[in-house]
This record gives sequence, structure tokens and C-alpha cells, in this order.
Amino acid sequence: MKILLIGANGEIGKILKPEFAKKHEIISAGRTSGDFNVNITDVNSIEKLFQQIGKIDACICVAGDCYTGELLSLDEEKLNIGIQNKLLGQINLVLIGQKYLNDNGSFTLTSGKMGDKPVKNNSAKAIVNGGINSFILAASLELERGIRINAISPAKVADIPIHELTNAYFKSVESTVNGEIIKVNY
Repeated sequence: MKILLIGANGEIGKILKPEFAKKHEIISAGRTSGDFNVNITDVNSIEKLFQQIGKIDACICVAGDCYTGELLSLDEEKLNIGIQNKLLGQINLVLIGQKYLNDNGSFTLTSGKMGDKPVKNNSAKAIVNGGINSFILAASLELERGIRINAISPAKVADIPIHELTNAYFKSVESTVNGEIIKVNY
């Protein structure tokens, strides 16, 4: 498969890229590194990326910043970090990217444990991750041409055995699951 990995130089991307490269053609993209540069907060940058790459079989996104801090410090500006970057960035990848995905292709987005099991000082992450999960559930009902969409919802990456994390992403890309929030190491 020809797979676009966005955030390939990040914490999760560095784990996934070599594993997926064993079996698939990987095209890496990131804000400042990779085969292509993309700013997922900018729809024009996303469109340009897909135009440059052309047709693909799968898109995995492990990119997106989000604010961490106590509720009393949270304001619209801090909340918008995650909304604009992680939530809308990943949604726009799907909205734009669906026309570049081959029939029966797949999107794999990344949410996180805070969407289901928030802890103190993570209200922004809870909102953003919950939004991603809800988008997955709804979008899976409407994507056409057999295109599937799932989210991987990991706990803190440092606490997850690498094989559990990679298996979750492989499940999303290589199996037939659709509309699933695949939880890893809760």
C-alpha cells in the first residue's frame, strides 16, 4: 500500500514509520520534516500536499498540538491550539483527502485517552480528543467508495509497549474495521 504518514517525525511517527515501511510504501509529511511539508492548520497546505502526492491507499495522522494545563488557566486562545491543530487539522485531512484516497482506502486519525478518561489539567485535551472520536463515528457512516475511518486512542505513549501501539495502527489500516475508536493500553 501507498501510505501517507503525517507527523512522521513526532513521538508516535518515529515508532510507526519503520514498522510500516517493512510492508508498505511510506510517504512522510510534517511541519518541518519529511518527504513533504504540511501545516495541518492550513487547508491550502493540506490541498497542496495531496495534489503533490496524488492517489494513496491510506492516510495516517499522528500530528497535532494541544494545550495542557489547569482549567483556571484555560482560555479561548489556549483551547484553540488543540481545536485548530489537532481537531480541525485532522478533520480537514479527511474532508480534503477523501478525493485523493483510492477506493477502499482508509484514514487513521489519532485522539487519545483524555477523550474518554480525562485527568486533572487536561480539559482541552478531553474536548479535542472527544471531538475527534465523535467525528470518526459520524464520518464512518458517510464516507463513500468503501473508504474507512478509525481513530487510535492511546494512553501516554511512554507507557505503551511498542507492539501494542503499532498493532493498533496496523489494525486500522490493514483490516476492514470502520468507525472504531481503537483504545491502546487504557
